[in-house]
Amino acid sequence: MRYDLDDLRLFLHVVTEGSITAGARHMHLSLPSASARVRALEHHAGVTLLVRGRRGVRPTPAGSTLARHARDVLDRTARLDSAVASYTRSPNARLTLLGGGSAVHRLVPQALVSFLRAHPDTDVTVSESRTPRTMRRLADGEADLGVVIADEARASGLRTEPLGDDSLVVIGQPGGVLAGRDTLTYSEVAEHPLVGLDAGSSLRRWMEKRLGPHAPVVRHRTTVADLNALVSLAAAGVGLAVVPRRALDPRHALDVCALEDPWAHRRHLLAWGVTDGAVAPAVEALAEHVRRAAMEA
Repeated sequence: MRYDLDDLRLFLHVVTEGSITAGARHMHLSLPSASARVRALEHHAGVTLLVRGRRGVRPTPAGSTLARHARDVLDRTARLDSAVASYTRSPNARLTLLGGGSAVHRLVPQALVSFLRAHPDTDVTVSESRTPRTMRRLADGEADLGVVIADEARASGLRTEPLGDDSLVVIGQPGGVLAGRDTLTYSEVAEHPLVGLDAGSSLRRWMEKRLGPHAPVVRHRTTVADLNALVSLAAAGVGLAVVPRRALDPRHALDVCALEDPWAHRRHLLAWGVTDGAVAPAVEALAEHVRRAAMEA
């Protein structure tokens, strides 16, 4: 059997998102085209790969097996591309990857681990950068890739692609004030003591811009420089914290509530820098590892 790599990427997105519609969006395909590709993949495999329901899709045992091996195939393909490309570039090539606080906290490190292991001849400089500055640096050719917030990256003219949800949630000590709640508004959150990020952090500045001058007055018991410390403080019961859901490790013992406020619903994009010619294979390979990390986060 021969499998098309784009079909495998589409299938992985569908399984990860639980939706053919979402998978189509990731691959920039129409829904009919994506559905036809999935049906052709099932016909090619000779077995049903997805259970379709009113609320989405889930993989059959065969589908789970295909997804697991597809990840391995795509990873090996990226390694192959890098190995061949190594003969056309100077040793120790260096790429630049930019991202906001939530991306640099978990998504980017996860992508770097797999990329740097697979590409020992390529180095990567990572910098935390808010979306507006990231887009400027990409447009000026000063960076190769950036993980940005969708609502701040509109009309940039740069190549972008969706990476998934980066919505904000409220976290607190298990069994604390959030117990029994699934959602609440930021105004309700502000009624309790909080722990937060330093005033100069990209996430805090992003929130303050959207809350505007009429934001509720909050009491920050303390502020810290990184999300790891913030999550630890909230888990210990020092105060509630507003963080990206993607920043949370499933192993953390926390109560988690979604924020109802429209501004709290964010999405990540992968943005590409401007180049003088074709995109370097190393950049393409790094982008693939970022995509995979986003699917697994």
